[in-house]
Amino acid sequence: MRLFYALMPSDRIIEALQPLMQGVSAARWQTARQLHLTLRFVGDVSGRVADDLADSLPAHVAAVPPVALSGVGFFEANKRPNALWVRATPREPLAQLHRKMDRACQDAGLEPERRAYIPHITVARLPRSAGPIESWVEDNAGFTTEPMRFARCSLVESILTEDGSHYEELAWVTLR
Repeated sequence: MRLFYALMPSDRIIEALQPLMQGVSAARWQTARQLHLTLRFVGDVSGRVADDLADSLPAHVAAVPPVALSGVGFFEANKRPNALWVRATPREPLAQLHRKMDRACQDAGLEPERRAYIPHITVARLPRSAGPIESWVEDNAGFTTEPMRFARCSLVESILTEDGSHYEELAWVTLR
């Protein structure tokens, strides 16, 4: 099972992101069901580890503050843009939640996360055939929202298909 911990957006967050999800040819824009803010990528694990991670979820989720979306960016692989994202702020409360999820993974016997944590929501995947992104980044650089609440904190399974990733929430805590 390929898993990750994530904050799942409310309808309000999804609606705020919709105007950004256009303007780059051949980009694979995320569907509403694919949008999320990754707290900790877990990776491939056995069913026993998945059960342990699901069981520990309520103990690691404290109050999640409202989150504002502010600015855009992109990730690269081999010096080629491969994803477009929207930044989530404030960073520190989200980083603290990331550390709690990382601790849960370590408690389940997994290695600690080594990558820097950047709170974001991926809005598009970019195949090699995708058009230039410079104008999208420039046009949306000033994007910002009022703070909004996420709906759930979830342990999610990523199922790879011919049409991209399909996400299935295995366990969740409803956020208020």
